Amino acid sequence: MSASSVRAGAVVPVLASAGITVALMQTLVIPLVPELPRLLHASAAGTAWAITATLLAAAVATPIMGRLGDMYGKRRMLLISVGMLVAGSVVAALSSSLVPMIAGRALQGLAAGVIPLGISIMRDELPSEKIGTAVAQMSASLGVGGALGLPAAALLAENFDWHTLFWVSAALGVIVFGLILRFVPESSVRSGGRFDLLGGIGLSVGLISLLLAISQGASWGWTGGRTLGLFALAVVALLAWGWWERRTTEPLVDLRTTARPQVLLTNLASMVFGFAMFAMSLVLPQLLQMPKATGFGLGQSMLTSGLVMGPSGLIMLVAAPFSAKISSTRGPKVTLMLGALVVAAGYGVGSVLMSSVWELVLVSLLIGTGIGLAYGAMPALIMSAVPVSETAAANSFNTLMRSIGTSVSSAVAGVILANLTISLGGYTLPSQSGFRVVLLIGAGAALTALVVASFIPARRSAAPAPAGAFADSSLEDRVGLADS
Repeated sequence: MSASSVRAGAVVPVLASAGITVALMQTLVIPLVPELPRLLHASAAGTAWAITATLLAAAVATPIMGRLGDMYGKRRMLLISVGMLVAGSVVAALSSSLVPMIAGRALQGLAAGVIPLGISIMRDELPSEKIGTAVAQMSASLGVGGALGLPAAALLAENFDWHTLFWVSAALGVIVFGLILRFVPESSVRSGGRFDLLGGIGLSVGLISLLLAISQGASWGWTGGRTLGLFALAVVALLAWGWWERRTTEPLVDLRTTARPQVLLTNLASMVFGFAMFAMSLVLPQLLQMPKATGFGLGQSMLTSGLVMGPSGLIMLVAAPFSAKISSTRGPKVTLMLGALVVAAGYGVGSVLMSSVWELVLVSLLIGTGIGLAYGAMPALIMSAVPVSETAAANSFNTLMRSIGTSVSSAVAGVILANLTISLGGYTLPSQSGFRVVLLIGAGAALTALVVASFIPARRSAAPAPAGAFADSSLEDRVGLADS
């Protein structure tokens, strides 16, 4: 086998590994959350920013890095993103107080653009017969990393000094950086032009205001001045940003393309689906770790909880090739609808089966299967409707929509669990009915995503383009992933 063949064959696993590594950062600190106030000599409200900072940085970085990738080179932006992950991990590993920890976690969040950038490189570089499965695997890596990160982080946190978590993540980042340098080519597909700095600032202000209000609303009070002020600022900033984007000649996000029915409805379905998928990550670990004295808790350790969630990440990887197969024969619209239906079924089962570990393993496997199917379909729908020069930006915006849905889901579930409670030994804990309500809301959100996806316009498949015509062809022409 020639060196070029080896290099081409390594592109997909290297990019998928990069996606999983970045996604690990989302769950990296979860085992440490109860201990962070003691470890960092800060209040619980202050240490919550170790999670919030990553969320806000990721929201800002995802669309900006996608646009910069389209303009200046996707591989270059991929390396910069992984470099920020390494830098953030080292800063956090060296920290012993709150401020450097928050700075390190924010730098880790800035690496969130890796997954949409990786998908876009695959579109540019891979032969037509491999794109569907590769894109599905890369898209699913977001869920895979989140699911596998919990048991891995719990294992390290229970057996080593907490700084080890960040040294390990830094080492993984260095390995991924080297693999990208060695095996991933730079795409020749670039849009050129100038970066829309004003658009980047406007979108960043709007997103930070919105997500900060959502993430902190419960602690600040939903009717408090700070929360309402941030929501108002988000509305004003995003409206002004939209006005500017429609009038500038080189926008950060082409809203005319985004307004196309296929793109608009896919993004809307993605946001609702992001809302649906987070309920599993919030409810199942709590049910597993809740004391048995509650009558419904299973009294398991954090490590056991992570091991129960881990198989859902593996099943996402298994589901990715099936997602690509269904998309190539029936269209990605059908795949997205099927994934939403499976997730809804998983939550429905979970609302009934929650009394033993094996039942929750079954629930996590069902939901993971649905997520794997749906996540593989979303980028296929987006890329079949946008110009090749806007691939990274369009995929980044779609990833952002999922993240917004996840953030809203976290806030809604938090409110429900804070109001449906029981008292045990002087402590207030979420009730079983509260968990059941969250699971049923997750099922309802998945069904809503199914309904939204059903309105995505049907499109005819086209024959694959000949080799050498990839740079100028749409994804429909290359892999026949358009809906039929």
